[in-house]
Amino acid sequence: MVPAVVPNTLPLFAELDRLLSELLRRLTLAEWEQPTVVPGWRVRDVALHLLDGNLRSMSMLRDGHFGGPGPATSAYADVVEYLNTLNQTWVAAGQRLSPAVLAWLLEVSGPAYTSFLHSLDPASPAQFAVAWAGEAESTNRFHIAREYTEKWHHQQQIRQAVGQEAALLLPTLYHPFLATCVHALPHHYRAVEAAPGTTVQFTISGPAGGTWFLHRSSSRWEVGCEYVGSVQATIDLPEAAAWRLFTKSLPPAEAAAYLACQGPESLTNPVFSLLAIMA
Repeated sequence: MVPAVVPNTLPLFAELDRLLSELLRRLTLAEWEQPTVVPGWRVRDVALHLLDGNLRSMSMLRDGHFGGPGPATSAYADVVEYLNTLNQTWVAAGQRLSPAVLAWLLEVSGPAYTSFLHSLDPASPAQFAVAWAGEAESTNRFHIAREYTEKWHHQQQIRQAVGQEAALLLPTLYHPFLATCVHALPHHYRAVEAAPGTTVQFTISGPAGGTWFLHRSSSRWEVGCEYVGSVQATIDLPEAAAWRLFTKSLPPAEAAAYLACQGPESLTNPVFSLLAIMA
């Protein structure tokens, strides 16, 4: 099996920021107040979260300013609780900002953060590991790809709320998001017992999709993009629903309407709760 490689997403940040700025400039005041798939968050709240991502990341990673103590422990649940608290307090304070000021701050901070990311050595260790992939240490390349998935899916949440989803579904922008998210599969399946050599074929159907293989080695699950041999289970998911599955906005009951699975349930059921975000 050929191992799947984390895509180089850095060249795509400028276009993602440009599309966000264009979108926000066109929104009416009523559209800024539209609810999104994030419970309790409107368009303006998701935009505030994107701004926090730019400003807080530069403060920590570029300037070494963390602004207070971190999570109680490095345990996944503690990190998630810590991040949720940060997110909620930021969004609450951001209600003082007008849509025009918020859009302007995103236009300024987006390119500044992208410029910082360009200064990183892709092969060097990142400040923060990609926890949803189960890594204790990640490269900057994976960190940057994680940041791309954050920016992509939060912008898509805004676009979904105002009926303008198509721009980010182009293969040039959407495939790198999907190709990053599939790296959550081995960690997500870590408790699934299977004989060495067991392989699950995972297909995201559509122009931006692809086929990946989850393969059990002697000690762990691994994800690959090319494989010749028999598979013990197949999972097919249309690309229109894939981003929602990866980001906790496609409930398992609803996911069943999209997922086409063949093979033992022990190998297919875990995908219903797959996540490529900290949640």
